[in-house]
Amino acid sequence: MNELVHKRRPAGRSAKPPAKETTRTNDPERTRANILEVAAAEFGEKGLAGARIDEIAAATRTSKRMIYYYFGSKEGLYLAVLEESYRKVRDIEAELHLQDLAPEQALRRLVAFTFDHHLTHENYIRLVMSENINRGQYIAQSRHIQELNVPAIAAIRQLYQRGVKAGVFRPGLDPVDIHASISALSFFNVSNRHTFGVIFKLDTRSPAYIARRRENVIEMIVRFMRAD
Repeated sequence: MNELVHKRRPAGRSAKPPAKETTRTNDPERTRANILEVAAAEFGEKGLAGARIDEIAAATRTSKRMIYYYFGSKEGLYLAVLEESYRKVRDIEAELHLQDLAPEQALRRLVAFTFDHHLTHENYIRLVMSENINRGQYIAQSRHIQELNVPAIAAIRQLYQRGVKAGVFRPGLDPVDIHASISALSFFNVSNRHTFGVIFKLDTRSPAYIARRRENVIEMIVRFMRAD
């Protein structure tokens, strides 16, 4: 059950934030962004089931009622966090200007970006892992997330088609599969860093290990797609 118990609003009166929070409503977008930022850390660390709205409220110096005013419920906040996390990565991808680069150079930039982004945004990885534990049921409710990924696949398709036309990439590959391969190699480096490091006695956080792994991931994708 949601933590929120909805109350019937008096007829003819519009919804307003709780009176004691009025000092924070002068900049509602900033308040909302702050809640999303703190909630992302809470959900990333504890998952949907373990996260507590009380903790988020305390960290943002607001209240549960204010959070529910903006997001409706704990699940609504969780979904908003997922949407914001995907939006951020797709916005950055759009700034890579892959169309201005030669096909192989563009591919290398895309793979390097994905690797670096995942490495430096461990909380994003945790959120995706959490949603996989939930079997994707909340992402399935978000038309926004599905729309966000359309241009990402379109960019890979355009890059790949340019490469095939130039004789750089081999034909017959699927853009979604290319995206999956890039994501998988970059994702594992963060999601499994602790278990992998312990089992094989590796310092997976050392600059030397990361640099070597980064170069290997880029080369694997390039060689997988290369025509020769």
